[in-house]
Amino acid sequence: MGTLGAVWRGSFLDRAIMAFSVAGVSLPIFFICLLLIQLLGVKWQLFPFIGRGDPLWTLEDLRHIALPALSLGLIFIGPVARMTRSSVLEVLKLDHVRTARSKGLKERRVIIKHALRNALLPVITRVGLQAGYLLDGAVVTETIFSYPGIGRLSVGAILSADYPLAQGCILVLALAFIIINMIVDMLYALLDPRVQGK
Repeated sequence: MGTLGAVWRGSFLDRAIMAFSVAGVSLPIFFICLLLIQLLGVKWQLFPFIGRGDPLWTLEDLRHIALPALSLGLIFIGPVARMTRSSVLEVLKLDHVRTARSKGLKERRVIIKHALRNALLPVITRVGLQAGYLLDGAVVTETIFSYPGIGRLSVGAILSADYPLAQGCILVLALAFIIINMIVDMLYALLDPRVQGK
C-alpha cells in the first residue's frame, strides 16, 4: 500500500491509502475488533468470532484465527504503510533510480528492484519494533474473541498470582521478541550487501 501511494503520489489512490493508514493508527484495537465481529462475523457470517476450533494447522482453526489476526494486522498496517510511502518517495529521488530509468528498464522493475529494495531497510526496523506492540494488543484481541492465547494466559496468571506461569509466559514473549529482531537483522543482510561487508 505504501509503495502504491508513493508511485501514484497525489492521486485519489494515494489519498485513500493514507486515509486508511491514519484510520488504522487512530482507531483503538477494541473498536476494530468489534467492527470486524459486526461486519464479518454477524452480518456476513464469513468467520466464526468466539473461541477456537480444531488445532491450529487445520482449516477450521484458521477460520477461527482469521478475525483476531486481521484485527491485529489492521492496527499494524497504518504505520508500516506510511513509513513505506515516505521511504519509497525518498529513494525515488536518488541517483541510482534515475540511472536505472535512463537505462530503459521498465518502471515496474525500477520500482520493485531498485526503489523498494532500498526503501525497505527503515520499514523492516519499524516492523521489528512494532512486534512488541502486537504482543500488547494480543491481550485485548484474545479477550474480545475469547481466543485462548498467550496474552490472555499471562494476564490470567498475573491476576491469580501464579508466578511460575507468569514468568514462563513473559519468557516466551521475550524470546519471541528476540527472534523477531534476529530475523530483522538477517533481512538487513539480504537487502543490503553492505551490512555483510561486501
